[in-house]
Amino acid sequence: MTRSAAPDPAALSPRLPSPLQEVADDRFGRRGLRLLLKRDDLIHPELTGNKWRKLAPNLRAAAGRTVVTFGGAYSNHLRATAAAGRLLGLPTVGVVRGQELAERPLNPSLARCAADGMRLHFVDRSTYRRKAEPGTLAALVRAAGAEEAHVVPEGGSNALAVRGCRALGEELGEQADVVALACGTGGTLAGLAGGLAPGRRALGIPVLRGGFLAADIEALQERAFGARRGTWSLDERFHFGGYARVPAELETFAEDFTARHGVPVERLYVAKLLYGLVALAGEGAFPRGTTIAAVVTGSPFPAPA
Repeated sequence: MTRSAAPDPAALSPRLPSPLQEVADDRFGRRGLRLLLKRDDLIHPELTGNKWRKLAPNLRAAAGRTVVTFGGAYSNHLRATAAAGRLLGLPTVGVVRGQELAERPLNPSLARCAADGMRLHFVDRSTYRRKAEPGTLAALVRAAGAEEAHVVPEGGSNALAVRGCRALGEELGEQADVVALACGTGGTLAGLAGGLAPGRRALGIPVLRGGFLAADIEALQERAFGARRGTWSLDERFHFGGYARVPAELETFAEDFTARHGVPVERLYVAKLLYGLVALAGEGAFPRGTTIAAVVTGSPFPAPA
């Protein structure tokens, strides 16, 4: 049987390059700093931000095959992959951390995945932690009934995704001195740094605890480019206790930023990024005259009406 032509993500009409918006915020202005927002959240209404940049090259590589990927109960990446599958007519399988979740009603995030046609396969947390080991990965894919699938790692971060995110740095050109973004698995920062113009630097704000991300980013750049690329660093102080932790202080900050600038602030990543930048500006971390571009990598979930 002849396989039909693989769907092309470009058919979904992404808004690229994404808009660059300057905001007047006195917490930066009084220190002689400019703040720009790189509105990757406006690339596509369902495949927002870095999810588009990381998924599009993987969807092309899938060439019409099932896509299997990994994530936790509130994974933005799982939702984006499920939405891509629905929009492009691709079967998707999500391997979800936490076997105990199989016995519970689906939370809104996983319910969205299921509604978009993603088949959910729950695994125990111990096995999930070993998913990068070749034997464990093969067993997980086999157990999910997806042996012939294109496998995308947790967070979508692989060499294809890193090369896809290089365009983010290229789009910014010389418009910013420092480009900052929140980091989960590090793939977006790895690619962004590889695409920045000479003399520009990338700053990552990890949203998970652990101090492991620098080594992961170096490894991703090695696989994508053959060596470390660009000037980049991490500030590990603004994770607020770990992934999906949104204490009252951060919630208040996000609400205030939206009220000031009319920009919906996603809580798990973007709020931590913006909070960190305000704190760093207050510490005098940026010389006067610095232009900072903050990458808005996603929209709040559920998306505003």
